[in-house]
Amino acid sequence: MAVFKAVYNLLWGDLITIPLPGGSSLGLSLLILILIPSGIYFTIRTKFLPFRLFPEMLKIATEKKNAKEKASISGVQALIISTATRVGMGNLVGVVAAISAGGAGAVFWMWVTALLGSSTAFIEATLAQLHKEKDPLYGGYRGGPAYYIHHLFIKKNSKRKHSMIAVLFAISGLICWCGISQVIGNSVSSAFTNAFRIPPIYTTIVLVAVAAVIVLGKNATVKVLDVIVPVMAGFYFFITIFIIVKNAGQLPSVFQRIFEEAFGIRQAAAGGFGAVIMNGAKRGLFSNEAGSGSAPCAAAAADISHPAKEGLLQALGVFIDTIVICSCSAMIMLLTPAGLTEGLTGMDLLQAAMRYHIGEFGVVFIAIILWLFSFSTFIGILFYARSNVAYLFGDNWLSQTLYKILALVMLFIGGLAAYTFVWDLGDVGVGLMTIFNMIALFPLSRQALDSLKDYEKNRHSA
Repeated sequence: MAVFKAVYNLLWGDLITIPLPGGSSLGLSLLILILIPSGIYFTIRTKFLPFRLFPEMLKIATEKKNAKEKASISGVQALIISTATRVGMGNLVGVVAAISAGGAGAVFWMWVTALLGSSTAFIEATLAQLHKEKDPLYGGYRGGPAYYIHHLFIKKNSKRKHSMIAVLFAISGLICWCGISQVIGNSVSSAFTNAFRIPPIYTTIVLVAVAAVIVLGKNATVKVLDVIVPVMAGFYFFITIFIIVKNAGQLPSVFQRIFEEAFGIRQAAAGGFGAVIMNGAKRGLFSNEAGSGSAPCAAAAADISHPAKEGLLQALGVFIDTIVICSCSAMIMLLTPAGLTEGLTGMDLLQAAMRYHIGEFGVVFIAIILWLFSFSTFIGILFYARSNVAYLFGDNWLSQTLYKILALVMLFIGGLAAYTFVWDLGDVGVGLMTIFNMIALFPLSRQALDSLKDYEKNRHSA
């Protein structure tokens, strides 16, 4: 436990503290110190890709599905899988927590980190495509950071089957996704208890049973997410648009508040400027997962005509997650009178805000949307786990099935009770994934940049 706590504090604690005017301070964790500069570096190296190639991202996303290999998935389907895991409870409860702790200004810094993260997402997804392998169990392709890390450290003709860094990445991912499984179970059962007064045991049994039918099937995952993700994201977006239109008169003051608080005009005097920046940055970085190495596990599975195309699709996924979905949650919060949500936190706060905007239907709507967001996240992370389990244990159904059963058990346990240790285990897992992934991203980034250059040169024929 002492070692675990030390690792947690190293990853998430304030490694450096910078004093700011007005008595506040800016605490920078190791992960922030790695991901923000990396995002800036890759944004410059890709010549500001998120802005320059945004129309190209939209064009690729509307292309006809082009998977040619049997049992493989298209680039857009890989985007849907990664969006399923990005768009989770963090987009609901996480954004609420960021605004509660850092104020409206946290939203601005959430946007900034998402734009920077798009370039990092492009690099890692393109590398996943460049280093993908045929999948003998599920069909199609597989890959991700464990594979491109392996290729970085192990020579092509070497007899060594594993790289230590790649093994550590794969283990960190499996630990993280088990922790997330428990958080998902707890969040869904809590939301249904609040909305419908359903005892957690009943919600949990149904959740686990439905999840088991899908994840224990060979290729049901992609088909289910193809339906769930567009529907849930679309409904949440349109409900938010309705709320924004209904409160259009308040929008100028909301945006004024976001920008004023983002640059500490109000917070500096109160000593809270550091909290504004850090809460927004953390929410942006760990909602869109850019740099953590999780989305490349889906990106590698895509059967697409050019590796850079999948990189651009995954960069678009960061935009969808943070600029669109997280901003929806922020607007729901910021258009609610502060007095109605005072003293509330997490799901209770968000449901109170929705009750104000659209009545009791809002409480039920949030519970159902959270269920869909969380359920799709669970299915998505088990898709990610495939390639990591295969890297560690080889191509066999036993290891694949045992990990799925373990995740289902964690989902069930989480639905009945919240264990803080396991939640922290998930945070440590994603933190370690990020460290190991970034070790490979810099030395291999030239390959992704060359792929981008080739795509831009021949994009009409790609």
